[in-house]
Amino acid sequence: MRLTNSVTAQSGFSLLELLVSLVIFSVGLMGVAGLQIVSKQSNYESQQRTIASQVAYALLEDMRTNGAAISVYQSAGDLGGSRLAGLPVESCRYPNTPCSAAQKAVHDLWYWERVVDGVQETGVEGPTGGVVSPTICIEGPAGGVAGVYAVSIAWRGTASMSNPDRSQCGANSGKYGTADAYRRVLQVATFIDPNF
Repeated sequence: MRLTNSVTAQSGFSLLELLVSLVIFSVGLMGVAGLQIVSKQSNYESQQRTIASQVAYALLEDMRTNGAAISVYQSAGDLGGSRLAGLPVESCRYPNTPCSAAQKAVHDLWYWERVVDGVQETGVEGPTGGVVSPTICIEGPAGGVAGVYAVSIAWRGTASMSNPDRSQCGANSGKYGTADAYRRVLQVATFIDPNF
């Protein structure tokens, strides 16, 4: 009597195995795409923070070197959105042409507002640099006396989040979404003695 083997050898994939492997592969690809999106958003947020940090430190340094006009910097109000249009004092643009401390302060404010607005870098569609919906705020002791001065820069972030910062720069301006959910603020503070 002859026994037949009921087990047959498998050759190749079945259609069901192929479909399962395609589902697993597509889920993996969607995960990689999601990671790429999060990575690009994080990179963009860090770029915005870097620009804001550079502008804040540079503006504070200009305030420190031009201490005689510290009250002019403070009286500027909230800057951003090209509020200061037009070159304020033509002579302050050139390094060998003298201008007063107040003229230099107005020129510095105009220049750093243009940098944070991105006007210095333009492409085919307009400004390409700067931060999104910027606001620059300068705070310090009244009367231009020695003390701690702070430059705060607010901008619009890419994702909604709580914003428990101490600076109210740009708050309730309507530029940063409902309840300022997209508002990001960087604040840099230092001691400045205008008489030094």
